[in-house]
Amino acid sequence: MQPFVLYNSEQRKKVEFVPRVEGHIDMYVCGMTVYDYCHIGHARVMVAFDYIIRFLRSQGWQVKYVRNITDIDDKIIKRANENGETIQALTDRFIQAMNDDAHHLGCLDPDESPRATEYIDQMQSMIGTLVNKGAAYPADNGDVYFQVDQFAKYGRLSGRKLDDMQAGASERVDVEVEKKHPFDFVLWKHAKENEPFWNSPWGKGRPGWHIECSAMSTCCLGNHFDIHGGGSDLLFPHHENEIAQSEAATGEQYVNYWMHVGFINVDGEKMSKSLGNFFTIRDVMEKFHPEVIRYFIVSSHYRSPINFSDTALKEAKTTLTRFYHSFKAYQQVYADHSVDTLDENFVERFNVAMRDDFNTAEAIAVLFEINKELNRAVKEQQAEQAAVYYSTLHHLTNILGIVQHPVEEFLKSDIGQETLGLSEAEIKDLIQQRIDAKKAKDFAKADGIRQSLLEQGVVLEDTRQGTIWRRAD
Repeated sequence: MQPFVLYNSEQRKKVEFVPRVEGHIDMYVCGMTVYDYCHIGHARVMVAFDYIIRFLRSQGWQVKYVRNITDIDDKIIKRANENGETIQALTDRFIQAMNDDAHHLGCLDPDESPRATEYIDQMQSMIGTLVNKGAAYPADNGDVYFQVDQFAKYGRLSGRKLDDMQAGASERVDVEVEKKHPFDFVLWKHAKENEPFWNSPWGKGRPGWHIECSAMSTCCLGNHFDIHGGGSDLLFPHHENEIAQSEAATGEQYVNYWMHVGFINVDGEKMSKSLGNFFTIRDVMEKFHPEVIRYFIVSSHYRSPINFSDTALKEAKTTLTRFYHSFKAYQQVYADHSVDTLDENFVERFNVAMRDDFNTAEAIAVLFEINKELNRAVKEQQAEQAAVYYSTLHHLTNILGIVQHPVEEFLKSDIGQETLGLSEAEIKDLIQQRIDAKKAKDFAKADGIRQSLLEQGVVLEDTRQGTIWRRAD
């Protein structure tokens, strides 16, 4: 296993990863609150950690990947009441939808997917420990709050100082009279009328959002583990609060490395329902093949903000389709020829890029080079070289989870075949016209068809097995 570096949000810089246990990585990622279909921002988090884990495993690391499910929450209760259905029915339905979306995007299942409602006892135990240590307090209204000013390191992840945060807080924070400090956050919420509840030492109620992740992560991975990840929007207050309550309860460091995935903007603006630019994964899959969505996400560095638009997805589709056409061109000529040999120079360059904070943009640049060499070798009928490039490209695209569908299936799908202008049927018709023109010794017409196709991004290659075509690089 080669060392790698990653950007640690707490240190605000790239650092070399050092495992707690040699060869093993424990990773917890904050999952979804299941009251609606997953949106494109969720897709980015799912895909980013999927290709990170795929790469780490390809390097020989043993990775235990835990992604939680929040299945009790104010929004869930509200939506179930609006729909006139039980919370169980609502959350089961959207958990299934979430899993379906993830599978369409080519994501592997987490090793564990704990549901918050399965860990109520563990949450209550952690809250009890915090109360007993004086780090939390029950309020008169039945809520239990974490006392932020009792945790000296509060704000270390976000870089915020409690004194600075408190200045002017009355203008920005809803300050319940029961709180001792405006930034104290709820660990246990007393049950309102007609709300679901669990019995507890502090009365009937349910857990706060932050305590859920602390309890689930430490139960699945231990009090101290390697990597905690999620979207950038969770850094404060969610992850900040997780650190405070976990370390106050256990007395141990909670997490060694924090990873946060960048935002997705829509046509330059933050995605929100109020702006009318909110898209679920299912909305987008109606227009674009799910692997096009994945490629769009994979092609940008996971930490950088990216702009979501039809234009960006069309560009992703064009590039992804070129990889498929290169695979097709190889398979047309060398269907029965395969080798186990990889081009180690290209593999190492890919790995170097990925070991540098999972730099997929640089890794994909390597794939472009291999693709170009594959097309050249096929054109020049260099069977052995073509086979090595094909095997190498196939191996590396597998690590990123792209070019995973049968070639003809992808190219013929209604949403996969819209590529560079001409349809496959139109291209084949023009190739046949060119063949007929050559038979009739009308070479001017044959050359004209070749040039016309080239101008439309289609390259013809005459081989012993006949004419094959591909999209231009």
